[in-house]
Amino acid sequence: MALSDAIIVMAHKLGLRVIAEGVETEQQRALLAGAGCDYGQGYLFARPMPAAQFDALLKAQPPAG
Repeated sequence: MALSDAIIVMAHKLGLRVIAEGVETEQQRALLAGAGCDYGQGYLFARPMPAAQFDALLKAQPPAG
């Protein structure tokens, strides 16, 4: 976790947003969110899928705001 914290802090100091890859559990998501990670991707959120299915999934989501 120390390495993740350092990467997140360094990225933010450079004006970058951070995406955690391979997030598989709620505990991992909570730790990364607590460390200030901006985004996550992995099996916790969705399994791999074809591009057309992903496009349909995004279009079905309510607008952010």
